[in-house]
Amino acid sequence: MNQHQNHKPDYEREMRRAGIRITRPRKIILQILTETEDHPDAMEIFQRASAIDSSISLSTVYRTMKLLEGMGAIHRHAFEGGRARFEQAGGEHHDHLIDLDTGDVIEFHSNRIEALQEEIARSLGYDIVHHRLELYGRKRKKG
Repeated sequence: MNQHQNHKPDYEREMRRAGIRITRPRKIILQILTETEDHPDAMEIFQRASAIDSSISLSTVYRTMKLLEGMGAIHRHAFEGGRARFEQAGGEHHDHLIDLDTGDVIEFHSNRIEALQEEIARSLGYDIVHHRLELYGRKRKKG
């Protein structure tokens, strides 16, 4: 389930608003990020971008991702045991299940989990300001 399918970000507009020049390499990287429905790492973004334009460097990818993260346009996730992955900011709150064998990142939302977290925080005298839930697992073997 991908929470971001209905909302396509306009990274180019956000960068222009922040006064950042949009070069051809950045335009390609931004297009890849707009179209992606997974949680790519910088190397995957670089490979997709260099397939379109072989002059794009890995450092350009890293700089662009750092700019977008600093603007709050993307979230950087450092899932345990792997490279940092990126996803668009905004959209509906969701949590992640990371497949330890494939590295796949599966988004999910559970009203029961959200309610339980609120209940726990309230019972301890807190209001939740922010939280992130990551589950790590392996597919069950059939049989």
